[in-house]
Amino acid sequence: MPPIPLGTSHRLRAALALLVLTTTSCGADGAALGSGAEAVAGASCPSGGRKGRLPVPFTIAFGGDVHFEGVLRSRLDASPAEALGDVGSTLSAADIAMVDPETAVTEAGTPAPGGRFLFRAPATAFTALREAGLDVAPLADNHGMDHGPAGPADTLAHEGEAGLPLVGAGPDADAAYAPHALDASGNRVALFGATDVLDDHLMAEWTAGLASAKGEDPQRLVTAVRAAEADTVVVFLRWGREGDHCPLPHASDLARRLVEAGAAAVVGGHSHVLGPGGHLDGAYVHYGLGNLAFHTSHRRDRRTAAGHAGR
Repeated sequence: MPPIPLGTSHRLRAALALLVLTTTSCGADGAALGSGAEAVAGASCPSGGRKGRLPVPFTIAFGGDVHFEGVLRSRLDASPAEALGDVGSTLSAADIAMVDPETAVTEAGTPAPGGRFLFRAPATAFTALREAGLDVAPLADNHGMDHGPAGPADTLAHEGEAGLPLVGAGPDADAAYAPHALDASGNRVALFGATDVLDDHLMAEWTAGLASAKGEDPQRLVTAVRAAEADTVVVFLRWGREGDHCPLPHASDLARRLVEAGAAAVVGGHSHVLGPGGHLDGAYVHYGLGNLAFHTSHRRDRRTAAGHAGR
C-alpha cells in the first residue's frame, strides 16, 4: 500500500515533523510557554530524574488525532498493518510513541442520538496503531460513547488481544487513573491519559472508568501524577475547543498544576488544529497537536505535527 501523501484529494492529512510546532500566540498564558524555537533548543537536554540521577537521554514521539472513518477505514480494511502509511517511520524512530485514537473500538451499539460526528472502528484499529509504532494509547476520549456503553466496554475488551496498552480508561476509576510504565534507555517513564472534554450528560454514566480533568476532577489526576514512581512522567490530555488554536482559559492553570506535581510533559489534542507549545518551568506543554491521520474537509484541519520531545 502506498504511503499517505500530504494533503490528498481525500482531505487526509498525515504531515510529519521532527519537532512540535508552535503556530500561534494566545496572550499572556500562551506566550509564557515560550516559542517553538525554545522548545527545540531544549529538546535534547536531559534533566535530573526523581531518583536524583542524570538519566540517559531518550525521545518520546507525540502525535495528534487519529480515527478510521472515510478513506482511512478503506485503508484499514485493506491492510491494517499499513493503514497509517509511512507515519510509522517517525513514530517508530522514538523510544516511546503516543498519539490520540479518537474512536471507540467496537462494531456494536447504537449511534448516539443527535451526534454530528460519530466514530468507531473494528479491533484491527489497534493493529494499525501498533504497527505504526505506538507503545501506548490514551483512551480518555469524548467519542468513546458515540455508540453507547458498548464502545468503552468493547474497547477495553480488545486491549489484551491488541498488545497495545491503554491509559486513561478502565473498568473502574483506579484503573483509569493508573499510568502505564515503560523503560526507555534505563529511565522509568510513567504515561497517563485523561480528558478535559466530555459532554455533561455522559459524565455520570462514564466517568466511573474514565480519567477526567473536567470540573472538580483535576485533583485526582494531579494526585496520581504526584504519586507516580518514575524518572519521567507524561500526561496526554484531551483538551481545548474544536477549531480554536488557543487553549481554553483554565488550561494554563491545569498544565501548571500537573507540572508542579511532577509531569515532565503535558500534551494533547481535541481542537483538530495546531495550538501553541513550549516550556513551562522546565516541562514541555503543548495545547493542540492537530489531526495526525484524519478524514476532514476543512483546510484549517490539515496542518499537524508528530513531535519528538527529548529527555
